[in-house]
Amino acid sequence: MQKVSKKQPEKALLTRLKTTGGRGNRGRITVRHRGGGSRRLYRKVDFAQEHLGVMGKILAIEYDPNRSSFLALVQYDNAEKAYVLASQGLAVGDEIMTKDETEIKTGNRMRLGNIPIGTMVHNVEIEPERGGKLARGAGAAIHILAHDAGYTNLQMPSSEVRRISSKSFASVGVVSNAEHQYKVIRKAGSRRLKGWRPTVRGTAMNPVDHPHGGGEGRTGRGMKHPKTPWGKPALGVKTRKKKWSDKLIIERRKKKKRKK
Repeated sequence: MQKVSKKQPEKALLTRLKTTGGRGNRGRITVRHRGGGSRRLYRKVDFAQEHLGVMGKILAIEYDPNRSSFLALVQYDNAEKAYVLASQGLAVGDEIMTKDETEIKTGNRMRLGNIPIGTMVHNVEIEPERGGKLARGAGAAIHILAHDAGYTNLQMPSSEVRRISSKSFASVGVVSNAEHQYKVIRKAGSRRLKGWRPTVRGTAMNPVDHPHGGGEGRTGRGMKHPKTPWGKPALGVKTRKKKWSDKLIIERRKKKKRKK
């Protein structure tokens, strides 16, 4: 278990986080079951780690209420401070570097083409110079499979294999707080404090409210395939729309076998 520092967050790197209650810009609920929750301040995280060639020292490993992983407070040699995603194994006093090519060490960040095959990386850029987008959750890591013609083949946590430009930056190591997946929410109040409101089963509703609703007592949903509240197919249906990045996918993720 990574040791978390007992300190207040860096005031200069905080900003107010406005809650929406699941409502869009028209005031209507666009995401159900959201609302309430504890007040939180957002930590400005430097996903791009733009201080190229400047050595940074870890001042603290901090808890972040907005994400599952821990954050590392870094002070660079140019006296600037920034929050970055903490890698598993980083501790206070460690030094990290962002450079085109540097030492293969946990927390260091460099271009994919300069990282050896077999290395585990996280916070990977989809497009060069656009900031890390992939593998940012607690315990997440991407496996480097091969380098080929200016691209790097990566195996995602979902088992999907895709090509990313070798000029994109990635951080070496695994994202911190891998034990997060074993955390058990023991009471409803904990869920409410996270901003989640109660969820009602479709079969418990009236027919006017949900396609699964109606019937006497605990009856089934009354249809072969389940539907969303808006009548569209649910469970096991592909929802991904066509994207420009589809051409970069080499192998789709493998289907998980359902437990009997």
